[in-house]
Parts: sequence; structure tokens; C-alpha cells
Amino acid sequence: MPGESADALDTLYRDLDAASLRPLWTITEQLLTPAPRPKAVPWLWPARTMRPLAERAIGLVPVERGGERRVLSLANPGLGGRPYAAGTLWGAIQCLGPRESAPAHRHTPGAVRFVLEGQGVWTTVDGDSCAMRPGDLILTPAWNWHDHVNEGDEPMFWFDGLDLPMIEALDGVFFEPHPDHRQPVRGRNLSEDGYAAAPGRLTPGGVDGALDPAPSPLLVYRWSDTDAELDRLAARTGEPMVTLEFTNPRSGASALPTLACAMHRLAAGRPTPPVRRSGNTVCVVHRGTGASVIAGTRFAWEPGDMFVVPSWMPVEHRAETPADLFTLSDTPVLRALGIYREETLDAAQPVTGTFEPRGETFP
Repeated sequence: MPGESADALDTLYRDLDAASLRPLWTITEQLLTPAPRPKAVPWLWPARTMRPLAERAIGLVPVERGGERRVLSLANPGLGGRPYAAGTLWGAIQCLGPRESAPAHRHTPGAVRFVLEGQGVWTTVDGDSCAMRPGDLILTPAWNWHDHVNEGDEPMFWFDGLDLPMIEALDGVFFEPHPDHRQPVRGRNLSEDGYAAAPGRLTPGGVDGALDPAPSPLLVYRWSDTDAELDRLAARTGEPMVTLEFTNPRSGASALPTLACAMHRLAAGRPTPPVRRSGNTVCVVHRGTGASVIAGTRFAWEPGDMFVVPSWMPVEHRAETPADLFTLSDTPVLRALGIYREETLDAAQPVTGTFEPRGETFP
């Protein structure tokens, strides 16, 4: 009888629930989506809001064991209060006041620091004390001891990027404080002695094929080198945007096994084509002003602003003045798993699937 079948099915579902089982036929469309459906939403955190809050934190919150770091994490509104910029990426602004030091520790999540402002700070990575200056990229590979010390008389502010959400999802987070507040220093800028001028540390356009489970032996990528190479690349190509990825000089792979770091130079008044990529990207404005359209929403930006492009959402940029954007992405992991995709869209092509059709665009 139809009624008896319905009752029996209801009973089956109750019994499955009681046994902590889920019938796939009721949830297939939730799990196997036609395209990525990230919970993170496009969002921008303006420097004019973050900087004053960071300055207040310097005056009110000491850096010591327990808290470990004075960091304001980017909390994407789509992630239900979690302190993550996107589902796989941590982004934050970290600040260190004059003559302060942040205690030494290590953890399995890998980290990068992109310096926004200030002088006189050193990050020591496994005994190698690396000078930090605006525009520099400093690596802290997984499970490397690291601490920060400000020997100057002014505060420093930098962008922190980590693969913490990804490592957490893999149940692979380990953390250990160093026995001492500061680790022993073997020397200063040691990694640069062997690799600062090595070919293959800056890759035009980005890494295409190389993969490496080992991090780059070069811990610091200096802004002066990046700036000069971007100038040469822009003059040679004439494109509205040129890109350099910071890469492992030994293998040509991304700087860290799980994180890709790149710098993009935008010519003023020339929009880039809309592109969507699988995986998440956090952008930090180093120089210039302009705007980006992400899945139909326009975000105007200026130096120090940070914004996120969630997976498979199209993004296009237009600089009002010559501009440089630093980006952090999870691309190496997607490439290693064979699931990375990238697509350049026609400016008039509607975006379907996981979003509403694109609204704003650049002429």
C-alpha cells in the first residue's frame, strides 16, 4: 500500500539518522555541485579602518606568552564568525610596537609576511634573522621556529598570510612554543647569501608545472628586486597587468608547498580581462588606487586595503593610478591534486552557475 510504503520510508530515515548515517540520494546536489560554491563572499577590509584599530591595539594589548601575537584577522562575513579570509586562507594585519618582541614558536601551518609599513623589525626563522622593509616578502615555512623583534622607534605593520584553515581541515595543526622568549640567532639575512641573486626566484606570469614539497630556501624576497623586475616585464609586454610569482630558486615551484605568492603591476586606466580560478585568493594593495569587480560587485581600493576573491568567482581590475597588488593563494595545493582550473571570460559573457549574472564591469 502507498501509505505503508511512505511510513516505512519515514521509519528508514529515522533509523538512518539514529545510526549516524546519511542517504546519499537525498544530498547529492549539496555535495556534487556543478561548480565551487564557496561560503566565503567577496569582501574588502579598508586600511583606513584597520590601521587605527591596530594602533589602538598596540597601546592596549601587550605581546607576550599566551596571546603570542598582536594580530587582527580578516573574518569573512560568509564564514559564520570564523577568523578566516576564505575557506582555505588566513589573512591578517600584524603590528609590533617600538622595541617590542613577539615570542618564538613554531607550527605546522605555513606563513608569509608582506610588509606594509615601518622599519627596524627582524623576523628570525630557524636562527636566520631577516630584515623586514616595506614591500618585502618574508617566508615562515611550516614547523620553522620564528619570532619578531622591533629594534626601531616606530611601529611596523605587515600582512600575515597562512594556510591555517587548510591545515585545520586536514586535522594537521601542531603548535609548540620555544623554550625561550627569543630563539638563538645564527646570523642575519643568511638565506640571501646563497639565493638573493639566484635565477628562478621570480617567475613571470606564475608557476605552471613545477611542484615541490620543500619550501624555498630563500626566506626574503626584496621589494627592490621585485620592483625592478616588474618594470622590465611591463616594458617588454605592454600588457595592462603583469605578474611575477615568488618561487623556489631550486625547483621553480611556488615559494611554499601550499601557498602561492605573487605581485601584479597594473597600468593606469587599462582594465584587465575578467578571470576566474578555482581556489581562493587574498589581495593586498601595496601601491596605487583603483577598483576590482568580483562576481559583479565593485570594490574601490587604496594602499593597505585587503580584499578576497573566493573560488571560481570572476575578478577584473582597473587601476586609477599605476598600482601594485600582492596576492596570496592556495593554487599549489589545487595543482598538486590535479583540480586547478582557470578561465578568462569575455567581458560581455554572463556568469552562471554559482552566482547571479555579473552586474558591474569595466568599459
